[in-house]
Amino acid sequence: MDPQGMDPQGMDPPGMDPTVIDSPGSLQGSETAPRRSAQPRILAVAVQKGGTGKTTLAASLAVAAAQAGERVTALDLDPQGSLAGWGALRDSDAVAVDRIQPWEIAQLPEILDILAQQGTTLVVLDTAGSAAGLAPALKGADFVLMPVRPSRLDIVAARPTLQALMALGLRGRFALVLNQCPPPPSPRTSAYAAQLRALGVLAEPGIIHRVDHQDALATGLGVTEYAPASPAAEEIRALWAWIDAKMQAPGPRAQP
Repeated sequence: MDPQGMDPQGMDPPGMDPTVIDSPGSLQGSETAPRRSAQPRILAVAVQKGGTGKTTLAASLAVAAAQAGERVTALDLDPQGSLAGWGALRDSDAVAVDRIQPWEIAQLPEILDILAQQGTTLVVLDTAGSAAGLAPALKGADFVLMPVRPSRLDIVAARPTLQALMALGLRGRFALVLNQCPPPPSPRTSAYAAQLRALGVLAEPGIIHRVDHQDALATGLGVTEYAPASPAAEEIRALWAWIDAKMQAPGPRAQP
């Protein structure tokens, strides 16, 4: 962990104007038909960049959702298999974890049908950190969460994923969450948060870089299981509540 008050993303001067994503008017997509109501809701955690804490967030959000009453299946679509490895460490069956191989991604609609029959109410997709197979995984999502660190490199690297979401017609169904943030106060984190909030694409709250997240993942737990009374757990529960509300809001979805 970085020392208190230090910003690990030391690439941009504090207080800079991070104008690196498009204006609200360009974050538009075509309206499409809604998903069948019998299908589980789908939360995809996706960004075409490694090292942003995508798997750690996916694991802890899956656990937080299960603790909130969802019947959760987490699917690992990343060839690295980190989420599946986390699942293999778990003793609890509160979250079902399975791995989807690259050649199986095209079968996701059939897999979701099976999960629906088994009573799953929420599917969390941990996608690959590359463009390979991304569109088939995202096109049926109810919401896409894009973890980025508060740095210009991460925000710029998120643009291809944003463009893919727009092409799929997922307007209003995605947000960027500032992850692995330095402890406050951080002028850089505040600057990026302000701009993303103004664009209407900021997921809240941001997630501060805390060792509990890494320790939880290493032991096969979500952070709300590993340290349930910690600030890290409070942030994850709040983030899940924010996502849950967004997924319940009316809006266009891509054709499954």
